[in-house]
Order: sequence, then structure tokens, then C-alpha cells
Amino acid sequence: MARNAVIARCIVRAIANHGDERKKRSLIRRILSAFAALFALYNVPLRKFKDALFAELRKTAWYIDEADYKDSFIAKDDAREDESLQTMGTMGYSGSTFFSTADKAYLVKSIPRHFEHSFFREDLLEPYAKHMAEHQNSILVRICDLLSAKSSGLGTLLGTAPSHHIIMENLLYGQAEAQQKGASEWETWDLKPTSYFFPERDVASGALASEATKSRLADEFHEKLILNDDQAQEFMTILERDTKLLQDCNAVDYSLFLVRFQEGPIDPFQDESVVPDQAPFVPPAAPSWRTGMESADGKYVYRAVILDFFWAKHKSQPKVMTALIKAYNMLDRQGPMSITTTATEYRTRFLDMCKGFIEVPA
Repeated sequence: MARNAVIARCIVRAIANHGDERKKRSLIRRILSAFAALFALYNVPLRKFKDALFAELRKTAWYIDEADYKDSFIAKDDAREDESLQTMGTMGYSGSTFFSTADKAYLVKSIPRHFEHSFFREDLLEPYAKHMAEHQNSILVRICDLLSAKSSGLGTLLGTAPSHHIIMENLLYGQAEAQQKGASEWETWDLKPTSYFFPERDVASGALASEATKSRLADEFHEKLILNDDQAQEFMTILERDTKLLQDCNAVDYSLFLVRFQEGPIDPFQDESVVPDQAPFVPPAAPSWRTGMESADGKYVYRAVILDFFWAKHKSQPKVMTALIKAYNMLDRQGPMSITTTATEYRTRFLDMCKGFIEVPA
């Protein structure tokens, strides 16, 4: 798709050519490029937001080599710039566009909604960076960069091109290699507490919403995480600490992204292409919740991170949604949605959900 190819090219240039572009281009060319960007629908020049903060986080917390990081975004051989990113389509209600680097180490997710990227920039970023630097075993997803539009133009105003993108680790790293070696399909779940009011599901028993719309709701996990006592305690300790940060910043509606795959016919802990031993997945070294945690019965390997913590109760659109749901509850009391409840209440239900997944064999 032409749109995704142009957006991908802008992302690659922001990462791969960072710090070099202004030196290579004359003043006249920069002026002409800026003028053209005002009227471009998709070609939105991007720059790194708070580059020094993210560079320090990559270096001191996650030991990411800058040359290797850039190399993930650089087209190989005679490939075009946009071919170094592989489009993964548009997913979810937010209209976010996803890309994967060719080496599958990183994902790029667009953050098109102003109330989400403004919350991350203005409220969450500094506490998040401090938290991640202090706790290398955090399972908050590792966000390695934030790209923002250099200026407002037709594309960002009309919403045809996202104004912000985050670069984050890819929890499905190693999936293709494992399947090439005969492993079974990896299973994934995007999990949120399902006891909240979801209009798509609960109004008229879901008859007013299409199946495609309802399929975007949170998944349900009807099995158990088979963990030993130490694994279970560590998992809940990390979750409690990470969600306390999100609660303090007034975030709600985040999810637990869970990956599960079987060990046979290969031992993933002996195969670095399946259980990685390099950045951005370590430190800490394997086993961890982002490299792979073996189940207590030796049958599965689990990975998990907390995703999508960009919805904050104090932003304008969430305030509007909260008022609408309060008004609706005067007619048909259904309770809060996951996006209109309080940060404390959401954290409580989220932790209860996660604890309910755990089973420790006797």
C-alpha cells in the first residue's frame, strides 16, 4: 500500500539518518522540503522526541548498541528504504498502524490520537524512564524511541498520516525461526479485565455491533499459567510494582500481552534465535518474562509484557467518555467501562485477573 510505504520511509529516515540530515542538505533544499511537507498527505518528516533521554535508557538500562539499533532499520542490499520495515496493517479502535523491522527485533506503532501521545510525552515519559532504568525486570513494554512530526501539515491535520510513533520491542521475536524448525504455532492473548461494561458486547447482547468490531475486544484466557511458587511470586511482585507506576500516573485500560509456545521439537533455551540473549530483550538474562519463562510442568514457555498504557483519565477525550457513560448508567446501569473507571479500581481488577491465571502445582 502506497500510504504505508511512505510512512515507513519517514520512520526509517528518522532513525537511520538521525543527526546527519541537516549536514547533508542545503538550506534551500530544507526550505523546499518543509514547504512540500505542509501539503503532503502521507510524507510527514519525523524527528526523535527527547532523544537524549531515550538514548540513555537504551544504553544504561537495556544495553542496546546504537549501531545495532540503527542497523535494524537500514535496508539491506539493494532494497528500498521502506522495505526495511514490514507492514502489519491497522489494528484496534485507535487506528494505529504497525510495522516490524526486517530482523523482527522491533515493532513500530503509530499513536495517532492526541490525548494518547500527549499523555505519554507530558505525564508518563519521565516516570516511565526512571522506573525502567531502576527495574530491569519490569514487564512494561520497552519503548526505545518516540518519533514526532517536525511540524503540522495537511497529512497530520486530516489524519491521513500519524504524527507520532513509538519504537518498541517485539515479543514475538523468534516465532518464524521456531516454526521453520518444526515448532507449533505460537499462541497470543491481549488480556484486560472482562468484567467491565463493553457497549459492543453488552448493549442488546451485542446485536448492534458487527463480529469484526467485537473481535477487537480483549481476549479471554480460559487456561492457567502453570508456575512454580518462586515464578508466581516474582510475577505478581513485578506486576504490582509496574501497575503502581501506571496508577500513580492515572493510566487505565492497559493490557497484558501473553505469548505461549511449546518446547518441542526444539529446546528454545538452547536456541538463541528463539530465546534471545541480546538487546532489547535482555537484561535480565534468560529466563525472564520477555525472553521466555518455562512452565513448572516443562510443557510451555511463556512471555508477557504490559502494553497500551496511553489512556489517562484526566485527558479531554477520556473525560468526555466518562461523562457519557455516567449519563448512560442513569438509564441502564451497567457500571464503568475500562476506559472510564478510576486508575486505582482498574489496577485492582487487572491484578486480580492476572492472579486468577496462575496455578501453582502442589
